[in-house]
Amino acid sequence: MYIFNNPVLQRELLTNLRAPRAFVLLLVYQVILAGVVLIAYPRDIRIDLTNEFTKVQGLVDFFFLGQFAIASLMAPSFAASAITGEKERKTYEMLLASPIRPWSIVLGKLIASLTHLTVLMVASLPIIMLCLPLGGVSIQEVVAAYVGLLASVFLFGSISIACSSYFKRTSSSLVVSYSIILPMVVLGCVFWRGLENQGFVRLALTTFVLPIAALSIGGALLHKTALRLLYPPDVGSGGNEVTDLEKEQDEAIGLVIQRDAFPDRLFAPPRRRTLLADGANPVFDKEIHAELFSQGTLMLRLVVQLSILLALPLMAILLFYAPNYAGWYIGYVILFNVLVSPVFTAGSVCSERERQTLDLLLTTTLTPWQVLWGKFAAGFRVSFVLTMFLMWPVVLACVLNPDLAKNWLSMLVFLAMVVIASLFNALLGLFCSTLFNKTSSAMMGTYCILIFLYFAPIAVFVLATTFSEDSNQVEPLRWLGVASPLLTLDSVPFSDLRAQRDVVEAKKGSWVLIGAYFLVTLSLIIILAGTVILLFRDRWRLAGKS
Repeated sequence: MYIFNNPVLQRELLTNLRAPRAFVLLLVYQVILAGVVLIAYPRDIRIDLTNEFTKVQGLVDFFFLGQFAIASLMAPSFAASAITGEKERKTYEMLLASPIRPWSIVLGKLIASLTHLTVLMVASLPIIMLCLPLGGVSIQEVVAAYVGLLASVFLFGSISIACSSYFKRTSSSLVVSYSIILPMVVLGCVFWRGLENQGFVRLALTTFVLPIAALSIGGALLHKTALRLLYPPDVGSGGNEVTDLEKEQDEAIGLVIQRDAFPDRLFAPPRRRTLLADGANPVFDKEIHAELFSQGTLMLRLVVQLSILLALPLMAILLFYAPNYAGWYIGYVILFNVLVSPVFTAGSVCSERERQTLDLLLTTTLTPWQVLWGKFAAGFRVSFVLTMFLMWPVVLACVLNPDLAKNWLSMLVFLAMVVIASLFNALLGLFCSTLFNKTSSAMMGTYCILIFLYFAPIAVFVLATTFSEDSNQVEPLRWLGVASPLLTLDSVPFSDLRAQRDVVEAKKGSWVLIGAYFLVTLSLIIILAGTVILLFRDRWRLAGKS
């Protein structure tokens, strides 16, 4: 009943594996991995195995780290909607009322969510086998790496399933899952690269310690999820669509958001109790006061706590101990905005379609510009204020650290990049919300575009730097990331910095590349804004069936 003859598992497997995206995703995944191996594979007629060991080891490490990163990004996309999808489809209570046991539901959802991802990883095995004849990598290390990957996928899936049981919307479950998983991914990559010269220790930890830890933590999370399904606190009244914010605040543990106090009211203002002022935008007022937080502030509180918890050690290390790496902290801030911005903008128009209220909105006297501006301003305000909370350590570091104060122009460039990137991320979410019919599809579309624009150039640059012998041929590849703030950050120049006892030489940046980033990003913002307005004027497209 738990695995065999499990109706939940059978239904989910048929739905997921027979979908067209399953075959397309498998093809794209294999082509990307094969391309990585093809680019880095030795092309000499005679290969000197004694000199190729290091390159082969670097290739295999890059191969598995890439799969590990992809697994961390894909696991929540499959599993975070496992239970919230039932709530959004209004089938959650019917599922709980069925004779299926809670553990059967949880295991069925987990296995079905991760089966496709496991198939992708197993399908990559023939590609990595091409590297074994070159030497430097043993079959035991390959097996250990795959064991570690499967254990990580199980843990990431368990985290996503647990988050899915606590929220009513897939978007909230998705962003909290990523907030928990991404720091774990960073630690995993540091662990893998840090122990590359200690093969036996890495082999033992990956083969024995990691699977046991993943099974223990994942099992505990699944047990908690099963208990939550056995005694569900979130049923009744059609799924309890609107949360009582005062009751939630009284019962909240940890961070409490007071919507009538500063600075909480900047991103979560209280509900309006007076009449709307003349000339005010009713769409913005409705979104910012009621719509964005109608499901409560649990997701917002968790994201704020997790981001600040991770920002504290990064602030101490990157802004005070090693200020020459201040750009890395800015990269963390931009990554945080990439994570949260689509949550508040990708559902702007999709939510109207899902509630079947878009036709009513289009027949009002409001102009398309008023509707779009109200929805965009509300979502952008929340994500931008949350992002700026992480920028105050930069201001503090500039005041207390004279090395950063000398580079005031570079710090202003960092601030401008955060603002421009936040604006682009929010507008891209609104653009995808206009194109797609479902909020989950719009969010995943936004994330996929951002990953391609921001991270794909970094992967190409790192791959070329690792396996190219001529650095002059690698530097032009930075222009591939002209739309990626994460790669452009490394081009911001710094004067001499003194970090503890070490004198760090001046880093010569490229103002031309920085200027090109601002020009390209502003152009994309204008194009996206114009396209969204044109699409919104095309009322027959927006008023279609949801």
